[in-house]
Amino acid sequence: MRILLTGAAGFIGSHVAEALEEAGHEVVGLDVRAGDDVRNVAVVDQLLPGVDAVVHQAAKVGLGVDVADLPDYASANVYGTAVLLAAMARHDVRRLVLASSMVVYGEGAYNCARHGRVRPGARTAADLAEGLFEPRCPGCAAPLTPAPIGEDAPADPRNAYATTKLAQEHLAANWARETGGTAVALRYHNVYGPGMPRDTPYSGVAAIFRSALEAGRAPQVFEDGGQRRDFVHVRDVAQANLVALDSGMGGTLVAYNIASGEPHTVGEMAQALAAERGGPEPVVTGAYRLGDVRHIVAAPDRAAVELGFQARIGFAEGMKEFAAASLGDIHQGEATSA
Repeated sequence: MRILLTGAAGFIGSHVAEALEEAGHEVVGLDVRAGDDVRNVAVVDQLLPGVDAVVHQAAKVGLGVDVADLPDYASANVYGTAVLLAAMARHDVRRLVLASSMVVYGEGAYNCARHGRVRPGARTAADLAEGLFEPRCPGCAAPLTPAPIGEDAPADPRNAYATTKLAQEHLAANWARETGGTAVALRYHNVYGPGMPRDTPYSGVAAIFRSALEAGRAPQVFEDGGQRRDFVHVRDVAQANLVALDSGMGGTLVAYNIASGEPHTVGEMAQALAAERGGPEPVVTGAYRLGDVRHIVAAPDRAAVELGFQARIGFAEGMKEFAAASLGDIHQGEATSA
């Protein structure tokens, strides 16, 4: 197939391009580094003729700095996706693979001994300042047990990035219904690996820790380090994009968790990277960010059954490689980690 890949020069996009080309596909790259912005109607119209499918990785990513980032997130992620989808309709391109994110869920899934499955509200600044990091049951305030979250869980985006990623999914669903096209949304969990961008306010935690260690600084672990995440290697994510091209149903959007299925804490990741690089040892700071969630762990079953996708690179193997791998430079407008 001839495939238009947005964000082709980015962290994830470059690995997706490699996987697609190795599978025999022809890749047409679009990336802001080459001066080709997905928000530019003329550029997109020029690239789409003869294209069989679009793999949309381009996005402004990360938690950001503050509400001043809202216009940029909305422009890059929402408007850019709208421009792309409208052009796909004009050129009768009927297949889309969309880079989405686990951030659309907000907090992960939790069980209460008394009330069963619950979704806690946002953690308060007062609780976080007191070191009360674990969410409580909204019904009885009892401690909760984290559980894997599936794709059918209600969305609850809690920052600008999350809100715009969910908006991308909604726009893609609108496009699919109106055109009969096939849309597959891949909800990446915490992606890491070679070429990950260096530490910026928009980087994922893996990049922040790795950058600190490279500079000889101790990784600064927020909260108590007990936040649970699913760290998935970028080459596994690239394979998920490859297999997603042959899946989906016309006229609808289907979402999949793209994850390792092996949750680890943020503290464990910091320790693993520090051990591989010979220190410095991580420092648990107790600091926090209001937009962060406590635990978000994926249920990867739907991707395994329907896509035939299972992550192959384990945590120990992946962290060993990442600890020694070269880092890249971030350019906003490209997909990086979730």
